[in-house]
Formats: sequence, structure tokens, C-alpha cells
Amino acid sequence: MLWIMRYRLFGRTGLRVSELLLGTMTLRSEEEARRVLDVYADAGGNFLDTASAYGESEEVLGAVMRRRDRFVVATKYTLSRDVRDPNAGGNHRKNLVLSLERSLRRLRTDYVDVLWVHLWDRHTPVEETMRALDDVVRAGKVLYVGVSDAPAWFVARANTLAEWRDWTPFSGLQVPYNLLRRDVERELLPMADALGVSVAAWAPLAAGKLSGGTQRAGQLTAREERAALAVRAVADELGASPAQVALAWVRRDGVLPLVGARTPKQLTDCLREVVLPPEAVARLEAAAPFERGFPADFIAECEASPFAFGEAVLTSSPA
Repeated sequence: MLWIMRYRLFGRTGLRVSELLLGTMTLRSEEEARRVLDVYADAGGNFLDTASAYGESEEVLGAVMRRRDRFVVATKYTLSRDVRDPNAGGNHRKNLVLSLERSLRRLRTDYVDVLWVHLWDRHTPVEETMRALDDVVRAGKVLYVGVSDAPAWFVARANTLAEWRDWTPFSGLQVPYNLLRRDVERELLPMADALGVSVAAWAPLAAGKLSGGTQRAGQLTAREERAALAVRAVADELGASPAQVALAWVRRDGVLPLVGARTPKQLTDCLREVVLPPEAVARLEAAAPFERGFPADFIAECEASPFAFGEAVLTSSPA
């Protein structure tokens, strides 16, 4: 069935974002982009994700975006604008301001709804980044901020600083997440849940490995092939496509898939909803085993033993 688009609050804000986010990095022509955006908007989608580093696609999005205020437009900064200029990349104030201004010109708008920090920059103090982000929010050029591809400790520290100093906190987190790549379950997803940060998953189809896009001999490892076969088997049983099953697995705990469709057909496939039975989830995960490792597994073992916290059984977590 076609997805009856639902919406989630973006972090601890009142902003409503659709459960399927549209990545626009691969859009290259205005005709192609206009058709994809029309399909997405007709389905109720409202989140468009781009980046300063995407260049041409950011300009294409600005050219074809109609009813701009109906969309939640997100862009990113960090990656270099000029590899010969040492200050053209990074999370410092200078690059933030110049990257944002360039994105606003390309997008033909005077504000973006979400500005993501594209990548953790170990050389820029977190205080500088968070204060600079708060400044562009107070200036009205950005409404909300998020962070992509950063350690959990950095995000937690940044949001604690924002809380103490009355700055704008990160409301969203972008991470690579799919059945084949579950590293973020160790620290990042628990952190986001504890802090009330929305999670957007890029590469939810594992670059086509889980959707049937790269199935030629020799292109998949043994683990990837087992996972792809399991996805296809579940899809056949449910009368769905592999992409629909892979996206349903990502969405099962409230994570927002970020889909980069190049054609209306690809996007329409992603817009058909599938609900996975618990048994199907177990089969999929058994095909691509994953261990959270220390400390998560060790703590879980301790919690299961009365040696750690006594014999009383907690039936719920504190609010």
C-alpha cells in the first residue's frame, strides 16, 4: 500500500518532519529534480536534505523548489569550499558563515530550516561551533541545527553546553545506518534517545546492496550476500520489494530514513509501506549478526544479574 505519510517532531522542538526524508545529492537536472519533488510532495513528504558541498544539486534544488515554506529545507556545512584555502573547511565560524551564505544564494531563500554540521572537526573547539550556530539562529538565517557523522561524546557535550549557556542545541543527528552497518547502536542511538535528538539514517539501503541494486557476482561479501538474500526472501513473503523491507527495518524504532532517489520510480518504491513481523526482523538480523560490544553488552549482562542491582525487577524506566 502507498505510504500514508506520518510526521514526527524534530528533536525536542515543535517542527514536524515526514517519516521519510529526501536526500537530493544525486539530483543533477532540473527536469529530473522537479519530477522527484512532485512525487515526494504529493505523498506528503516535506524534508529536503542537501549540503554546501553538493554544489550543483544544491543549485538545482533552489531552481525547482516550489512552495518553499511547505518544505523543511536542510543543508550542511563543514566540507571544504576550496581545497587550497586552509579556512575553507571545518566547523569554525568563518567557514560556517561563508558556507551558509553560499547555500542561501544557491537555494534562493533567505533562511534554511535546518543547518547540519556535516562532519566532526577535531580542531575547532565545540564552544566556537555551538556559539556560531546559535548566532545564525538568532539572526534568523537558520531555524534549527543538527550534526552529522560525529562521536556520541561530542554531541552530548555540545548539547550540555548549549543547555547551560542558553544556546541552540542539536535537534537532529545524521548517521549511516542499515542492516549491514549497525555500529551506531553502540553509543550514538542510545545517546540520541537519552537527549531527545531525532536520528536520520543515510545509506539506509547500503548503497543498493540491500535493494538489489548491486547484485552482480563478486560485488558482495559473504555477509552482505546473506543479508541481501534474507531481505529478498522476506520481501517475497510480504509481497514487497527489497528496498521496502530494508527501509522498514531502519524505521522500526523511529529512525528516519534519508533516501536519495534519482527517479520518480525509485522514490515511489520507497513510498510503499511495509510492516515487519517480529519473526521477520529476527531473521533479517540473524543473517547479518552484530554485537554491540563493550560496554553495552557487559552492562546488559550485569543488569540481568542480581549481583549488580539486587533481586528487584524494574518494569519500566524513569520518565
